Amino acid sequence: MNFQKRKKELGKAIQTRRKSRNILQRDVADVAGISSRTLRDIEKGTANPELETLLSICESLGLEVNLEIIK
Repeated sequence: MNFQKRKKELGKAIQTRRKSRNILQRDVADVAGISSRTLRDIEKGTANPELETLLSICESLGLEVNLEIIK
């Protein structure tokens, strides 16, 4: 799976979870310390957020992030 596809899948998962909990983008963005525009771009899969930002977003939505290194 290519990098762009993974970014889009991750963004969609974040967006789906946020909407299922009826949370506004600006509220998640405030908790994560980013702008609403940046969160929108992450949800669209067009941003390259730092790991710390992704973890903060996921934590605010009750999502768990698992990183796997594949050789």
